[in-house]
Amino acid sequence: MSKPDTFRLYLDRAKDQLEFGRKAQDKEEYAEAKRHYVLAAQWLTRAANDAPKGLRAQHLQRAKQTLARAEVMAAKAEAQRRAARQPVASSDDAKPAWLVEKKPDATFDDVAGLEDVKEQIRLKFILPFEHQDKAAYYGIGSGGGILLYGPPGTGKTLIAKATAGELDADFFVVKASDVMSQWVGKAEGNVHLLFDAARACDRAVIFIDEIEALLPKRRGNLSTVMKRVVPQFLAEMDGFGGRASNVLFIGATNEPWAMDLAVLRPGRFDAKIYVPLPDQETRRRILEIHLKNRPLADDVDLDALAARMEGYSGADVAAVCQRASQRAFKEAIAEDDLPPIGWDDFEAALAEIKPSVDAKNLKRYEEYAAR
Repeated sequence: MSKPDTFRLYLDRAKDQLEFGRKAQDKEEYAEAKRHYVLAAQWLTRAANDAPKGLRAQHLQRAKQTLARAEVMAAKAEAQRRAARQPVASSDDAKPAWLVEKKPDATFDDVAGLEDVKEQIRLKFILPFEHQDKAAYYGIGSGGGILLYGPPGTGKTLIAKATAGELDADFFVVKASDVMSQWVGKAEGNVHLLFDAARACDRAVIFIDEIEALLPKRRGNLSTVMKRVVPQFLAEMDGFGGRASNVLFIGATNEPWAMDLAVLRPGRFDAKIYVPLPDQETRRRILEIHLKNRPLADDVDLDALAARMEGYSGADVAAVCQRASQRAFKEAIAEDDLPPIGWDDFEAALAEIKPSVDAKNLKRYEEYAAR
């Protein structure tokens, strides 16, 4: 079969597995749903390998998202298994192990570019923490919610870490599967424990990546667990204005349009900040960061390289640097020498690694941001 034929065949098989997974999920047969989602991700990966030029990254991203969905199903399946052995959790249970605070050492100096994004966060969240008396005088509260959205690989996780570093705050990193309870029906209790633990800190930043998995649009086919989790999050976020003024809640998503509309209103996410693809100056700075302490040949012009990478995300730029370095490393082993990383190494890397965000998806982000 030709590549176009196998590409369509693999996509059809992925579509079938996704449909089977959704049906199993609706029935709350989570172990079965997980199995189908894993198979769907495998077929999507195969389809990506045979995809037409420009579509490979899109289908790889779909495979990644499907695997994330399988991870949530696995957590729910484990909850069901444990519920059969111990259906009720005692009121004096220890806090879940995922409630671990750590203070990151990253700051905004480690975030290349994105000056407008950093300035919005400083003004709305960091300065009110640092100047609480003056903030109170002008009726400006501290804490609240930030939604970071934009294409994958643009540095949303690093921004969250740097925000916690700027605030010298305890940092809670939570995955969707962390919230799903070891006992069915306790997931909403875990949400409450999470916010309570953050409130007990002097300052705290809660960060949840791929937050659309926890706060999806509420439809009739939403699982019973998620129907309880979403309102619990909304209730906890409604407390930001008073008792939770020391807590900053940051959610990151590549699909803001998939989130529940109730959570997007002011008072819950007070700031919805678009994190765009890096401009040329930012790409130049990302190159500097990732090529620091690596041997570069004299023919490597970082300005020219940054200009060549229009449309690349920060993660794409990092991948190009890594691939070019690997090429020089391979040559060093073959020739028993230590050649520097040359322009030809970057040319080869650019030929292999293309932008992971296509023009159609980028336009959708920009239109969403304009609204």
